[in-house]
Amino acid sequence: MSADMILDVYGEAFMLIIILVSVIVLPSLMVGLVISVFQAATQINEQTLSFLPRLIMTLVVIMVAGPWIVGKIKDLFAYLFHNIPYLIG
Repeated sequence: MSADMILDVYGEAFMLIIILVSVIVLPSLMVGLVISVFQAATQINEQTLSFLPRLIMTLVVIMVAGPWIVGKIKDLFAYLFHNIPYLIG
């Protein structure tokens, strides 16, 4: 197993992790930004006001994008398992 093959597999897995995490985190960040602007405009400093909408958005995104996320992880593992003989050498 050469270093190039290891780096290719590692890079593909790392890029998949970045994409999957960004799918979950970015909508939560957008909701947090909207809530923060609302809190700054109204001068309400309640912590649960910013936490609960972000939590709900994260759960909704996981429910909606869950099958896609599992499919992407399944595709990566299927690729790795099918190519074990080539990766080992």
